[in-house]
Amino acid sequence: MRTVLFVFNGDPMCFIHVLLNALDMHGRGHAVSVVLEGKAVTLVPEVVALEHPLHALFVQVHRAGLLDGACRACSKKLGVDGAIEAANVPLIGEMQGHPSMAAYMERGYTVISF
Repeated sequence: MRTVLFVFNGDPMCFIHVLLNALDMHGRGHAVSVVLEGKAVTLVPEVVALEHPLHALFVQVHRAGLLDGACRACSKKLGVDGAIEAANVPLIGEMQGHPSMAAYMERGYTVISF
């Protein structure tokens, strides 16, 4: 099974569940990817700080190669594109600057959005 988790919500309490589920799915042998969209892109500059409570989970997801990227258009609009690039998170967006859910579906992924 292939799943992509699109996280739009900029609430850290939502994001923790995305990170936990991505690691759980990966640990169970599922192909899983995480895409940050909308307000969620603003979380990257926060969670890269060592003192942030989600830092360790974010690093685990990133090191496991589960983070496909962050929306290029939203990152630029919200002024965090530089911080996202500095965190080595790819800026993606083949749909007028936004990641395409349909492109994931065409590659056999089930799309879940948060």
